[in-house]
Amino acid sequence: MFSFKKNWPEFISLDIDNKPVEVSLRIHPKAKHYRLSFSKTGQPVLTIPPFGNLSKGRDFLLRHQNWLEQKLKTLPKNILFVDGADILFRGEKHKLIMHDKIRGHVSVIEHEGGAALLVPGGEKHMQRRLKDWLKKQARVDLEKSVAIHANNLNVRPKSITIRSQSSRWGSCSSSARLNFNWRLILAPNFVLDYVAAHEVAHLVEMNHSRAFWAQVELTLPNMEKGKNWLKANGQELMIYG
Repeated sequence: MFSFKKNWPEFISLDIDNKPVEVSLRIHPKAKHYRLSFSKTGQPVLTIPPFGNLSKGRDFLLRHQNWLEQKLKTLPKNILFVDGADILFRGEKHKLIMHDKIRGHVSVIEHEGGAALLVPGGEKHMQRRLKDWLKKQARVDLEKSVAIHANNLNVRPKSITIRSQSSRWGSCSSSARLNFNWRLILAPNFVLDYVAAHEVAHLVEMNHSRAFWAQVELTLPNMEKGKNWLKANGQELMIYG
């Protein structure tokens, strides 16, 4: 079972190719050495033995930064938001249709018998307009889910931030601030709801112990559905945008 040490950060951020890459920190009771690997979602993970310390973990990570950089290059390339591309939105496939009108809002429409997202602004602004809109939709859904689970577990997060992490779905700081990846809006609603429940449960248990998972299950009895979907499909979502 992975765990955290009190007052340790959840991740170490490295600058690779001028982009921040977050490497999760995990302490494994059976680990005998420091180890750098990738989770099933494509997230870099630094495993630290129970007798290890944060300073040596940082040194190990820096010594293996070139290896990490090379492995990241082998991950699937990003799917860009361009006219005609197919993307997921709340778990359903939508075709992207570019609109040359400069002003306007992204809208969900029917197109050739299927769902589509009509994006204004032309080619120059399409990527940014759609990403900004998806972030807003993610915030709406996450605020609703967080409110429900926070009420169930009798906790109160201080803030909710929507971020563009390259390797994480969410995090909870010791100051009760929740962070979420905007790409959750691409997944089915039950997946977003699972991540919301997961991070809210960290306000009760800042670890991944049995007590933590009991809190997740308490507020979301069918948590395995979202958890399993994310394990199987999460890496594919990370390449969007």
